[in-house]
Amino acid sequence: MSRTVYVNGDFLPEADAKISVFDRGFLFADAVYEVSAVIGGKLVDNAAHLARLDRSLKELGMASPGTGEEITALQRELIAQNDLDEGLVYLQVTRGAADRDFGYPKDAAPSLVMFTQARTVTDNPTAETGISVVTVPEIRWQRRDIKTVGLLAACMAKETAKAAGAGDAWFVEDGYVTEGSSNNAFIVKTDGTLVTRQLSTEILHGITRKAVIALCEREGITLEERPFTPEEAYEAAEAFSTSASAFVMPVVKIDDRILSNGAPGPVAAKLRTLYVEMARELAE
Repeated sequence: MSRTVYVNGDFLPEADAKISVFDRGFLFADAVYEVSAVIGGKLVDNAAHLARLDRSLKELGMASPGTGEEITALQRELIAQNDLDEGLVYLQVTRGAADRDFGYPKDAAPSLVMFTQARTVTDNPTAETGISVVTVPEIRWQRRDIKTVGLLAACMAKETAKAAGAGDAWFVEDGYVTEGSSNNAFIVKTDGTLVTRQLSTEILHGITRKAVIALCEREGITLEERPFTPEEAYEAAEAFSTSASAFVMPVVKIDDRILSNGAPGPVAAKLRTLYVEMARELAE
């Protein structure tokens, strides 16, 4: 069956969903996006995602296609029309359509596109085994805090990982890990302390990252927000990544170094369980 998607005011079969060839998201990647998880037909931490969307729009001087309440109502209608129980809702806002010019158009109306993806996000079998990652050079632009659709470098990193038989890639810049190709990176030191890079323009301000840090505070888990090197990661007791689509994903191998005997470690497993419980409870 074809999905129903949302495009600029209309709910349409996906085969009929179209945007202008002059849309700046298509021509310049002049667009931002968000992905919210869905559990039991309800949105997970969606207010935080829409707050980040608003920040991204403001950073780029881009108009919003609606209020948070209006966008949420559209997301819920899309979930209902697709009878989505568990999965993801993707939304993308572009600056709109205008004749091709590098300068921002003054009169273009923002474009809003949304679609759903059905997938298992809670009982993800990959989380039971963990994934391996490879490190790759950081080649992205310097405003990684803005969640833009310019993701070609991330696609290239994922292809590098796939070619190496790994599940993902972590970017390295000036000798330090920045983040994963589509997630935030964490390591667990041998004394149980978690380490993840501090917020800046160098990484995405992850919504799941923020929730996991709050769980650490609640559970009394010590956390250091600072850069860490690949070498420090090789010697870590555990590692994991966080994202809206994979929640807490254990990492069991980095490059050629095996962590936690090649199986998800207890800290990552605990945080994943706690996050899924919290997501189920707070989804709305």
